[in-house]
Order: sequence, then structure tokens, then C-alpha cells
Amino acid sequence: MTASAERTAQRGLRYTLLAVFVVGVRRRDPGAVVNAVVAAIGTCLPDLAERAYDIELRPWQRLYVRLGMVTHAVGMLGPYDDVWWWDHLTHTHSSSILAGAVFALSRHRGRDPGPRVVAVVVCSGVLWELLEYAVHSAANRLGLEPVLVSYGPKDTALDLGFDLVGALLVLAFGDRVLGDLAADS
Repeated sequence: MTASAERTAQRGLRYTLLAVFVVGVRRRDPGAVVNAVVAAIGTCLPDLAERAYDIELRPWQRLYVRLGMVTHAVGMLGPYDDVWWWDHLTHTHSSSILAGAVFALSRHRGRDPGPRVVAVVVCSGVLWELLEYAVHSAANRLGLEPVLVSYGPKDTALDLGFDLVGALLVLAFGDRVLGDLAADS
């Protein structure tokens, strides 16, 4: 990917988040507004990681992380409710980002990434589901529109299952796609 193509893609993702924010404001949808703002902040993660760890991500890796943020925000405008596989896609995508970071860090430190990737992804997934439930319950009690929605035990189990799919994909392909990040400095 050329630098120009990367800038164009990045600009497109930021405009998409801006559109989600504007549509959220117009619809008076706090979930869309909050998710657009959090996603916009999340698009800075690749830059922060590069500075903090003195690494250089490939353009596709930066785009992959940023696209994960955008799919969550866009989902708040309807795909989470209207597209049966959207939630599965976003959980797999997000967990693969987290798993990739844990994988690269584990390899860099000379440790087996397998148990660490699975443990971090599963624990983070459980914590996320608890947060989702707490935010949804609190919003309902206060009579507010929830910014996170919990759809029940079956959805929680599916979410955790797709989190695990993301982790397993990273374990299967991590050395091939993250090898340059995991190398000893």
C-alpha cells in the first residue's frame, strides 16, 4: 500500500466516523455518538503504539486497527440490529487486534504466546460483557438510552466464542503476519 493510498483510506475512515457522529447527533442516539468519539480516539492507537514501543507497523496493520474502530461505530447506526453477522465480525476483529498485540509482545519477550493470547482475550471478553451488562442495566434503571446493549446470555456466549475465534486466528497466522513486530530489538 502506498503512502498516498494509506492517507486516503485513513481519511475515509475518519470521515466515516464523523458521519456516524453527525447521524448519531441528528438521531439523538447517544450510543452512536459515544461510539464514534471512542472509535475516533481508538484510531490513534497505532500511532501511540509505534511511539511507545519504537516499532513500525505496516500500513495494512494500521488500517486493520482503524477499521476495527469504524466497524463498531457504524454498527451502532443499525447493523448490530439488522445484520445478523455484524456483531460476530466486530468481536472477531477486535479480539484479533488485542490478540495480535499480546502475541507480538509475548514473542518479543521470548515467551509462548498461546496461553497468554487466549487468557487475555477471554478475560478481556468477559470483562467487556460485564461492562456491557452493567452499562445497559444502569441506563435502563435511570431511564436513559444505553450506549452499550446487552442482548442476553446467548448473545454473550456467542460474543465470547467469536472473541476466541479472533484469538485462534492470531495464533494460527501470527508468526506470518506479526513476525516483524515480534522480533527482538
